[in-house]
Amino acid sequence: MFRSRGQNLRSVFVLLFLNVAFFMLEHQDPEKYARVFRFDWPAVTRGEVWRLLTWQFTQAGTGWLEALSLFVTLLLLYMMGTAMEEAWGTRHFLVLFVLSTLGAAGVAAWLGIPLLGTYFVYYTLLFVYAAAFPGQTLYLFAVVPVRVRLIAMVSCAALVYGVFAGGRANIAALTGALLGLVYYLMYRVRVVAPAAGGQTIPPVPPRIDTVALHNAARWAAVKHARSGAEVERLIAQCERDTVPGVNVCPPADYKPDHTDGYCIRCEGFAECSARYLRSRVPAAVAAATVTAAATAATAPAPEPAPLV
Repeated sequence: MFRSRGQNLRSVFVLLFLNVAFFMLEHQDPEKYARVFRFDWPAVTRGEVWRLLTWQFTQAGTGWLEALSLFVTLLLLYMMGTAMEEAWGTRHFLVLFVLSTLGAAGVAAWLGIPLLGTYFVYYTLLFVYAAAFPGQTLYLFAVVPVRVRLIAMVSCAALVYGVFAGGRANIAALTGALLGLVYYLMYRVRVVAPAAGGQTIPPVPPRIDTVALHNAARWAAVKHARSGAEVERLIAQCERDTVPGVNVCPPADYKPDHTDGYCIRCEGFAECSARYLRSRVPAAVAAATVTAAATAATAPAPEPAPLV
């Protein structure tokens, strides 16, 4: 998709740390925290520019609800943020965060209201993630499967209802989310611009995703590899196809058979496949030995040669 090779700086982990750090500050003195870190345009004009960003790291609720809000924020930010940063690159991901945050703050300044909350995670990131991975399925309470697109639609409906119900902070949150979504779509939709003389430039035909096709064929071969020689052949082929400089997932995250298809579109799939196959070499050799032994045991004994 938008991967920038070797440029993934894991900025999601910086945002995770900031959420935890600001949660500790908020827990010590909520009133003082709100006075110092919430977005307040008159305070910004007096030089307190940190308020343009710090209002995004505030959890809702009090007591155990605040801790639950932090847990959900960290979970969603890690799950959706790492996927978007891996697919889009760090630069685009940070631009998305800053654009959404400053856009919402600008609307709040125009409306003359303060802002305090993690609107980026619950709206902007959710909407963009649903647009990027519409087939992704989340499991509520680890049991109920729900498409992320449905969750985004429900959140959008609740946000729009809050706008018409009179919550002016919802207007700022909706504006920031829409700005982030438009920024994402700008890199997904080709715009046909008029050329000189009133003619239109014909749209560029869609490019076939050869990476996904090759990875799908490779994954089919990996699933059907049985003998040790076949596994070794696939390892050599994957090593030849490895793209240097692409960030790959840890071994536990090798899940190319998931419905979202993210692994199949990844340029680092060949490297992950080789690593996966190396872990299967002893098992494949043992299975081939057992199969050969079973075949030899069940084969009929050769007839003795006739005596002359």
